[in-house]
Amino acid sequence: MIDRRFVKYFDWGLLGLTVFIACLGLIALYSAVISTTVAPQKTLYFKQLIWYSVGIIVMVLSFLINYKSLDRWAPIIYIACMLLLISVLIFGKHVGGARRWLILGPVSIQPSELAKIAVIISLTRYFSRRADTGGLTLRELLTPFMLTVIPFILIVKQPDLGTAMLIVLIAGSVTVFVKIERRSLLFLVTACTVAGPLVWFFLKGYQKRRILTFLNPDRDPLGAGYHIIQSKIAIGSGMIAGKGFLEGTQNALSFLPEQHTDFIFSVLAEEWGLMGSLLVLCLFLSLIIWGLNIAYRCREPFGTILAVGVTAMIFWHVFINVGMTMGLMPIVGVTLPFISYGGSSVITTMICIGLLLNISMRRFLYEQ
Repeated sequence: MIDRRFVKYFDWGLLGLTVFIACLGLIALYSAVISTTVAPQKTLYFKQLIWYSVGIIVMVLSFLINYKSLDRWAPIIYIACMLLLISVLIFGKHVGGARRWLILGPVSIQPSELAKIAVIISLTRYFSRRADTGGLTLRELLTPFMLTVIPFILIVKQPDLGTAMLIVLIAGSVTVFVKIERRSLLFLVTACTVAGPLVWFFLKGYQKRRILTFLNPDRDPLGAGYHIIQSKIAIGSGMIAGKGFLEGTQNALSFLPEQHTDFIFSVLAEEWGLMGSLLVLCLFLSLIIWGLNIAYRCREPFGTILAVGVTAMIFWHVFINVGMTMGLMPIVGVTLPFISYGGSSVITTMICIGLLLNISMRRFLYEQ
């Protein structure tokens, strides 16, 4: 039987906020796939409804199982996800010059999405045992470095630089939260500053073009810069109140690339305008603050660090996707949580919400 205290402490506010954002996402997705005059993709909308149904089940499972048990299962979860990433490189579906999906019967999954959760749980397990120290030394950072660099390399090989960089940003956020020894932090900052420019020589040609286009989209307005220029036109043309639902011309005439995934915020901004865009951003900000508040209220290290990790994942997804559509970040193919189309993205995000609900619901077990 379910402990009555779980019902008493259940975070209905977080659940309501999640449902509200998800409903807005379904409205935006409907417009993105239906209003286009060139090959409407109505089936994508119904597939997203199915994915949300699966996501709800996964979310429920995520908060019914005591999150503390993830401490014991972390190595198995990590190894399983790494095997999936290796399987992608060998058996993955080849689309657009990349292998990012595994075909499992009638569905395809993107293991790199699940790898983010695996890294968060594994780092949480490691850091929770060292949360009371005066700061992590370079030697203590070696293990989290390896836990991060293995999936980073496997995802870069697909290639998927955007998701790989998300892994690094999430791991970095959790590590900084736990605290790094001052000398070690100074060394790392210096090393990254020196080594940063060298990364350029390891990038593929299309990745270099994306960065150059980010710095100056007008250098190739009909080629590499076309996507970001059209996205900025869509966002700007929405003005204050927007053009109205299903009335966005950039989307309808198929000027926007990947309008149902990477650039769905552009569709939303064109139709809902500045007011609608600010509403969505405020909702995401509320969700992020809510997650951090759950971390603050948790009285034991594992739950606190886990809440920070999943909240950091949501934050970086929103920050990069919105910045990408506005020309403030390079185009790296990062989805907008709850809004963009994608089964693996929905499942991963719902797992994050389930974990936050889990931590919030069980906080009374560790209150003094």
